[in-house]
Amino acid sequence: MHDLSNLPLGRRRRIADRLVRGEAVIATSLATEFQVSEDAIRRDLRALASEGVCKRVYGGALPMSPASSSIEVRSGEDIARKRALARTALGLIREGQTLFLDTGSTNLQLAARLPSDLALTVVTNSVPVAATLMGRPGIALVLIGGSVNAAVGGCVDAHSIAELRRFRFDLCVLGACAMSVENGLAGFDMADVDFKRSLLEVSMNVALLLTTTKLGTAAPFHIGPVADVAHIVLEHDAPVEVVSALQRLGVEIRVADAPDAADHPTRSKALS
Repeated sequence: MHDLSNLPLGRRRRIADRLVRGEAVIATSLATEFQVSEDAIRRDLRALASEGVCKRVYGGALPMSPASSSIEVRSGEDIARKRALARTALGLIREGQTLFLDTGSTNLQLAARLPSDLALTVVTNSVPVAATLMGRPGIALVLIGGSVNAAVGGCVDAHSIAELRRFRFDLCVLGACAMSVENGLAGFDMADVDFKRSLLEVSMNVALLLTTTKLGTAAPFHIGPVADVAHIVLEHDAPVEVVSALQRLGVEIRVADAPDAADHPTRSKALS
């Protein structure tokens, strides 16, 4: 009996299943596994990319990042994991810094935990971050203006970029939807990505807080190479091979502890 899974549609379905599980795929390996030409595999990957399942990269394809939804949706997802990342990122904060907090649900968790005794100046384009920090003693807050992009939760238009260029930041906590060691950082919104590129230009140091689901994934618009980032905070379950690859690039890696009971919203409410 013939193996129907090796027919074009069956093969493509099996490749799609791997990508949906968050696995990167390599064209040469797939060609060997399915005993077909690399051209056949490339056709499969082109078709899957056109369906939004993956993004083609040199030699294969990356799964699309799951972080494509709006800030309103993402702020309610994986809260415990994001709190653990934010707690670890506090170790990067120094007294008297001018700190930029980019849009993003994990950065919002960091904003909620910033200490009030370090004389920080916090600049942000994020409306939720600004709302969290407004009125906090010991924190001088500056909000970058412009038209609010509701999907990303902040201002990212040309006016925002022009305002941004007036600053130099000691530390920028960047937001990114996707990260691959080989292909860099990426996002889903073109205007937001343009703003992030400008952020890289005006920041002395850049940090990134990444949930494990974003590792080894892609998004349509390129922000920059991983080497542009000085510090990356990863979850406790980040793959060892990813940690090692990032360290070889010279990135300082901080690994968060596993979320504890206090990180879970429902449990926290019950304990209070």
